[in-house]
Amino acid sequence: MADKSEQSESSPHGLAATAFDTGRTAINVAAATAKSGARLAVGTLFAGCNLLLDLGVEAMRRLPLDGATKLDHVDAGEIPVVPPMGWWSPNGVQPQTGDDALTTALSDLTNPIIAVGYQSRVAVARGGRATLGPKSDADSLPMLAFVPAITPTQLGDAAFKRAHNLKYAYAAGAMANGIGSAEIVEAMSRAGCLGFFGSAGLSLDRVEAAIDRIQKNLGDAPYGFNLIHSPAEPALESAVVDLYLRRGVRLVDASAYLDLTLPLVRYRVSGIHRTANGRVMCPNSVIAKVSRGEVARKFFSPPPEAMLSALVQSGDITAEQAKLAATIPVSTDMTVEADSGGHTDNRPLVTLLPSMMALRDELQAKFNYTEPLRIGAAGGIATPASVAAAFAMGAAYVMTGSINQACVEAGTSQIVRDMLAKAGPADVIMAPAADMFEMGVKVQVLKFGTMFAVRARKLYDLYRECNRMEDIPAKDRAILEKDYFRCTLEQAWTDTRAFFEVRDPKQIDRAESDPKHKMALVFRSYLGRSSDWANKGDPTRKADYQIWCGPAMGAFNEWTKGTPLEAPANRTVSAVAMSLLNGACVQLRANALRMQGIELGIVSNAVFVTR
Repeated sequence: MADKSEQSESSPHGLAATAFDTGRTAINVAAATAKSGARLAVGTLFAGCNLLLDLGVEAMRRLPLDGATKLDHVDAGEIPVVPPMGWWSPNGVQPQTGDDALTTALSDLTNPIIAVGYQSRVAVARGGRATLGPKSDADSLPMLAFVPAITPTQLGDAAFKRAHNLKYAYAAGAMANGIGSAEIVEAMSRAGCLGFFGSAGLSLDRVEAAIDRIQKNLGDAPYGFNLIHSPAEPALESAVVDLYLRRGVRLVDASAYLDLTLPLVRYRVSGIHRTANGRVMCPNSVIAKVSRGEVARKFFSPPPEAMLSALVQSGDITAEQAKLAATIPVSTDMTVEADSGGHTDNRPLVTLLPSMMALRDELQAKFNYTEPLRIGAAGGIATPASVAAAFAMGAAYVMTGSINQACVEAGTSQIVRDMLAKAGPADVIMAPAADMFEMGVKVQVLKFGTMFAVRARKLYDLYRECNRMEDIPAKDRAILEKDYFRCTLEQAWTDTRAFFEVRDPKQIDRAESDPKHKMALVFRSYLGRSSDWANKGDPTRKADYQIWCGPAMGAFNEWTKGTPLEAPANRTVSAVAMSLLNGACVQLRANALRMQGIELGIVSNAVFVTR
């Protein structure tokens, strides 16, 4: 159960308490859909996700806004034909029977569930004495199942929470262009979770302004900033690292990396030293976000010797520090990113996570790190079922992304939040990425209500077909000038040039000698500004909005339909987080009952739904 501060009706946590009930109900319903006695299987969790959502939505429609607990009934079925695990002796209180017994027990996360056989039914015992082994006295009842208390604070890896000073193993990922806002970072931190500021795509001045605010408001409380791989602008990546080191930003979310870079390694090993007790201490931590094994291997390995030597030669570290750096991984914590919004390989978490865990175990055994390597799960995390599945597979923590973009604290416009709230799981599409346009790298975006994906693909096709802007066919040129840039291509280059005079003047020098690069910069200017138009809510550019989004957004919308969290105005990152975590606890407890042979069912719209 949440503590009192989280359930205050006069604070944002009042909505969080309502969200707790939302999660509990959906997962309670989920428990009724699987076969009796089946063992918990990750594949079953994912394959049954759509059915879980449908049932959960129906149950959630009766949730009150004041946060009071209210779940659909779970029917206590017949006693399973399995030997009892022990015996329960009452202490003046008889077991609870009836449809509400298991419902109440499942929702009471802070107390264990003791299921006993009573009057030829499954009942829930309270108090008394439970023993394993032979029957202790004549009044004892067969104990059929035992499920311990499971609260959100218990989910995930305790070492991860301790390392980052967290109450919950839950993080809000960095969404570029400040969509992962200072407000999100602060709200997550105050709720006992971890939030990352979306630095990618922003100027150094805007990033430093965010550092000023977050450090002032949070002090020593946990927070992080994004560090994105910038192959087209290596100087910018290095400047961001300089800023983080100068301002004492101690935790970064490293995203979109295809390989390790010198600035990234410099950030990680800067200030490394040995403590008085002989432990190697690294002040700066990197949580890598990866979806490929070859990249994960590099992050879970020590920094390359060549890079450490280069840092010694440049004076960034000493030779002794280089020796210490060779004993630590670039990242102790790694977020395995499945089918997410933005940069993604669209891989299913159910196959990606186990393979990454096998790699983790291999490299932990090889390097024998003092602090064991940890893996978190991201991509598709949007319902209690998906959160429970991730933790059931052994994730140290979960990270959400798309669903936070639809919350009130996100650094985007109300128009975008409304668009996201209407999206379904299939309303996403891949489109060329602005930061890696020439490489053909794509990002996952919302296709519902915007033409961005179509127009971005057209730009990439023209880039491949033409060597310079002058080669663009007249018909296509007219469309670009009328609908895309709303000016001549010559004027578009003038505007682009002015941008790079401040951002990275070397790009202008290269463009003057390479007309294809010049064309790429102009095309990238459209891709980059499309996100800005969305964040500002420019109504004249709605057809051009680039909104990073994964299928998780649609799953979240289906799950919350008919509940307080359906309305964008009610979606806060803390309410969403606690709804998911509490719901995951109920899901895991229900699964534990099923694994011990307890049959669960629900009553919904006067129709009994069972296995």
